[in-house]
This record gives sequence, C-alpha cells and structure tokens, in this order.
Amino acid sequence: MFTRSTRPQTSICVCPLCFYGRRCQFSSNVFGLSLDAILGYHIQPYIAIKHQSLVVQLSIALTIIMIVAGLINSALLMIAINNSEPRKTGCGIYLINTSITTLFTMIIFLLKFPILIIAQKTYITNRLFLQLQCTSIDFLLRIGLNMDQWLSACIVIERAVAPIKGTSFNKKKSKEMVKYIILILLILNIGTIIHVPIHRHLINDDDDDDDDDSEKRIWCIVTYSSSLQTFNTV
Repeated sequence: MFTRSTRPQTSICVCPLCFYGRRCQFSSNVFGLSLDAILGYHIQPYIAIKHQSLVVQLSIALTIIMIVAGLINSALLMIAINNSEPRKTGCGIYLINTSITTLFTMIIFLLKFPILIIAQKTYITNRLFLQLQCTSIDFLLRIGLNMDQWLSACIVIERAVAPIKGTSFNKKKSKEMVKYIILILLILNIGTIIHVPIHRHLINDDDDDDDDDSEKRIWCIVTYSSSLQTFNTV
C-alpha cells in the first residue's frame, strides 16, 4: 500500500492474520506463548499511553486489575493459613506454596508488562538488558504458571484421598511427602522448558531501504528445531 498514487515514497505492508513486522516477515509462532505476540504490534512507538489504541489501554487496565487482585488474594491466603493448624497437613503446605507461587507469578508479570510497553515504544534500546529479559522473564513466568497449576492439582488429589482413607490417613507422612513432591515438580517443570531461554534471541524489525529509526523495533523471538517444535506443541 503506497502513501501517494503518483509518486510512491513510503510503502506499508498490510499483513494477514498472525503475521507481523514491517514486511510481514514474522509469524506469531516465532514469539511462542508470549505477551509479545498478543500485544506487541498494537503498541505504537513514541505515542503516549492516552493516545495508544483501545486494545493497549484495555490491556493496561485489565493488567492492573489482575495484578492487584492477585496480590490481594495471595496476601489474604498467606494470612489465613499463617497458623500452626493448616501446616499440620499436606494440603496446608500445598496452599502455602500456591500463595507463594501466585505472588511470584504476579511480580514477574508486573515486570514483564511495563518492560514490553516501554520497549515497544522504543524507549529501551539497551540490547544487553533486552536480551536478559528476553531469556529470563518469559521462562520464569511459565515456571510460575505451571507450578501453580500442578500445586492446585495436588490440593485436589490430597482432598480426594483424605476422605477415602479416613482415619488411616497419615497426616504426618503426607506432610513429609509434600516437600519431596514440590521439589520434584519444580525440577520437572524447569527441565521441560529449559530449552525455551536457550532458543530465545533478539531480532531487529527494520528495513535496509529505510533510514527512519523511529519505527524500528527490537523483538524477542524463539526459534526451535522441528523436533523441539513438536515437543513444545505436545
């Protein structure tokens, strides 16, 4: 699409769905499961928040609500179980770790969202900083989300097994097992996604024929081999 009909000077690619970039060179697949693919290209460089698109403004509002609600929920849960009685059972230990995991996830997301906004507005151009956040933040966020789901599943299992066993249910043994189960889950979760930060890297979204740096962005993308892509999909 050209800006002038008689003498074209500037061209803009109208990208199909799930493709991004100044020349539509990126697919949403290269971003992996990341906020960058969902929101990144809606953020306009050097434009104030109040003048950004409705998608960006709604995302900011929903993110603030979600983070505040998550922090309050974690704080209330930790206060509620901060006595000796819940800690006597495995379920109580799971709940404590769930609240810690939720708090951890909210803090990481609180870092991720403003960094994405500021970086895509091109206020951050330090490649070392961007590379560090590219390889670490999404990785830590996925660990937090995965652990939260696994711990919630463990709570359900614990609550289902306890009534079935009745008086034969050993609370002390259950409490001792929980520590090992949580450690095993953490190791397994890290092990199954350890390839993600290794294959994440930065790439410039620019055009060799365009000397205007104001619209050039730096993206954090992930590139897998075919076997890793299959593993990641499964």
